[in-house]
This record gives sequence, C-alpha cells and structure tokens, in this order.
Amino acid sequence: MTWETLANLASERLGAVAVWASDDFFAAKENLLRDGAPEWREHEYTDRGKWMDGWESRRKRTAPGADAYDEVIVRLAMPGVVRGVVVDTAFFRGNFPETCMIEGTTAPEGTLADDLRSRVEWIELVPRAALRGDDKNVFLPKSRVAFTHLRVRIFPDGGVARLRVHADPIAGFPRTGSAADTLDLAALENGGEVVSCSDMFFGPKHNLIQPGRARNMSDGWETKRRRGITNETHDWALVKLAGQGTLSRLEIDTAFFLGNFPDTALVEGCNGDPEASRLRSDQKDGFHEVLGRTKLMGHTRHVFQAELGARGPFTHLRLKVFPDGGVSRLRAFGRLTVLGRDDAAARRLSTSSPSDAGSHLRACCGSKHFIETMARERPFDDGGAALMARARAITSSLAEVDLLEAMAAHPRIGDAGPATRNEPSAAEQARVQSGSPEVLTALAEQNRAYEAKHGFVFLICATGKTADEVLAAARARLQHPRATELEVAARELAEITVLRLRKLVGD
Repeated sequence: MTWETLANLASERLGAVAVWASDDFFAAKENLLRDGAPEWREHEYTDRGKWMDGWESRRKRTAPGADAYDEVIVRLAMPGVVRGVVVDTAFFRGNFPETCMIEGTTAPEGTLADDLRSRVEWIELVPRAALRGDDKNVFLPKSRVAFTHLRVRIFPDGGVARLRVHADPIAGFPRTGSAADTLDLAALENGGEVVSCSDMFFGPKHNLIQPGRARNMSDGWETKRRRGITNETHDWALVKLAGQGTLSRLEIDTAFFLGNFPDTALVEGCNGDPEASRLRSDQKDGFHEVLGRTKLMGHTRHVFQAELGARGPFTHLRLKVFPDGGVSRLRAFGRLTVLGRDDAAARRLSTSSPSDAGSHLRACCGSKHFIETMARERPFDDGGAALMARARAITSSLAEVDLLEAMAAHPRIGDAGPATRNEPSAAEQARVQSGSPEVLTALAEQNRAYEAKHGFVFLICATGKTADEVLAAARARLQHPRATELEVAARELAEITVLRLRKLVGD
C-alpha cells in the first residue's frame, strides 16, 4: 500500500483541529484542514486583503539573516505514524513560504496550546526544506512515532492552502477505552484500515470506516456502474481489522444511497497474513462466510447479529456488493482476542516516542537493564506474542542485582496503598486488600519474616488472588532457600511485567 491511499489525519471531517497559529492575518489557520480542494476566487477581497483559501500570515520585516518564521500547531484526528505529508501551496504564487519544517509530538488529550508551545517535546519529522509555489509539496518522513500533534513552521512568512497528513492510525488505548471492551473492529479510529477494493470511482474506500454516519452521498464508498451483469458480478472491499478479534454484530449502512445502493451484499472473514495475495483476490481459500448474501435497501442502516455465521477469530473482512453501488459505512463490532490485544500493546510501545516508551517500560518493571534492553529492541514488528515472550525472557533471567532493583520498585503485598500512590500495584492487589483484618495482619508478619530471611520483598503476581491465597503462598515460600526464592521471584516478576504491558492498552 502506498502512502497516498492512507487516511488523511489532518482532515477537518475526521476531527483534526488547528489549535494555534503565530499569525493568520490574511487567511485563517482552519482552512489548512478543509477536506475539499483549494479554491481560487478572482477579484474577491476581504477587509484585510485578497481572499485566499488557506492559511496566510502577514509579511515580516526583519533584518537580513534573521531566521524569522510563522508556525501553526495541528491536533491530528487521531494518533498516527506519518507516512506522507503534502504541503499544498495551491494559488499561492508570489506569497508562498520559501521553506518549511515539520515536527511532531505526543501529548495527552486536552493539552492546552500554551503547553504545546513551551512544555512538550517536539521531534523533527521533516527537516527544513524548500517549497514550490502553487504546487503539492510532498515529504515522506521516516519516523515511527505515533504523533498526536504536528507543528508546521514556514520561513519567513506566507501562505499554505492545505496540509494533508497521510498516516497509519494507532488506536488511542487506553484514552478511548480498553482494548478488552466491545468495539468497532473495523473503525479507522480503532486502527482499522481498508486495504484494497475493486473500484472507488465515485467515493474513496476509507469512507467505509470513518467516524459517525455519512453526511451525504459523497461521504461513502461508491463504485462505478458495471455492464454485462451476471448473478455473480460484484465489487468488493477488503478491511483489515484493528486486530485479531471475534464478531458479535455487523452493520451495513447505505445512508443517502437511494438509486445507487447495491442489490445484495455478503461478508467473509479471514484470519491470515495481510500481505498474502489470496486476501486481495476473489478466491474463497481461507475465507469463511460471516454474513450470507443478503438483500439491501437504500438509505438504511442494516444490523445483523443472529444472522452471523462464522464469528472468528478474524483479522480481515471482505465486503462484497452485487452487482455494484454505494455503501456509506461498514461496522464490525466485537472483541479483540488476547493475541489482538497483545498486538495492540506492541503497536503502542513500538510507536511511542523515546521518552514515552521509557516511561511505559519503567511502569512495567523497575529494572534499568530491562528498560534499556526493551527500548533498544523496539519496534516489535513481529507483534504481541513476540513482545510478551521477550519481556518474559528478559525479566526471568535478570542478574541478581537487576532483579533486586526491580523488586525494590514493588510495595509489600497488602501494602500497595491507594491507587493515587501506586496505581499498578493497587489494582493488582485489589482482591488482597479486601481480605479480613486478621489475614492482612498475618500477611504483614509473613512479609517481615520473608524479608528478614531472604533480604528482599516477597513478590507474587497478585492479580485475581485473594488474601488467603497470597498468605498461603507466602508461608510456603518462606521455607525455600534464598537461591530458590530468587528464581521464583524472577518468574513472578515476569508475569507481573507482562500484565503491566497489557495495561498499555487498558487490558
């Protein structure tokens, strides 16, 4: 897939916002994110000058050699790994900037403009480069970070008509919820992608998985009319889901398609390699029928639950429409499998900025060796299974000094405190904390005896365990020699680390 076919995350329609600009005297910063092509209006002026369809700052008067610039900060519609940027200077001929540079950052939802300007880390995405006037200036960044905001600087001043940011969306877990929740596995905002389609003459394929219902007929996927129709004539679209998942409900929405909706449709699912040629072909090999061929109606939201045949697990869905026509939205509600959730955790860790990745890893394990090794081995392109296996391997084989460092970051079992003090441990020990006062007192005594004998905190993966179960384990392990307990503690640390990695996506 080429970068041009990826979704534009600087789209006003998707929810991108121009947060701040140093100067937009002649033309507003919001114009940068308009979805339509730039316009030219001959002889149209405002009270500030010529009407321009873009963002345009006033002329700067600076001393020779001064490095003057204007800038705009854009919040993308969703986090994404940027593959291609278009700085379109359409109709800006004598007033386009000489050069530009683009930076990205990852900031929490609701970060204020003042903080974006002065308190966040910006990473260079496109180094300073020359621009051409009245042209689509294309840049192909190499960064693997999933940015939430971009900062575009233009030197020294001038106008840009449109900013297009084509990117691989990365689901905003846990900001938007947990990866363990029921969600639309096909949705663009959750990491879904329309990989390919047979035709999109009237409407682009990515409209199928956009947020919300369609605004009009142009906001859907529509193919041209086929001739020489037989009973098997059809168009198709292949959707890569947010991850491997099982289905509970499908929706096929034909909103605004009244005289041009498909006569019938069917949906097939496959669990396989997205690069395999069979996924892009019309072969049945590897595909299972999710929804049998079904009659459609115009301008209707069709919902299917009991009608579903195979429910997965699937990584891809293929929608077939007979013989042609338009569909505004395809929704595929379900749950990610454990593998799907682990893959989501691997994507989040792999696409975090270096500083964010360090913070994530530190919250999972307090060993400096673990943090540095995992950070060095990013990205985890082999997916979640490889990530979890590697995390287990590193933590279970830590040298004693590194293991003791990691265990020192854990509070005593039964003493995690409120969530505000040690959130991961408090959540993991939730059932332990609800034990009777007598059991918790006995557990505290066992903790002290264990530390006195072995020289380190009693460590156990407490998630789901009761206070009585943990107390029994503490008494049994108190009898072990120190060398044995180091081995046991390393295995428990490995399980805790994997659980915390899964919490990167709210699992």
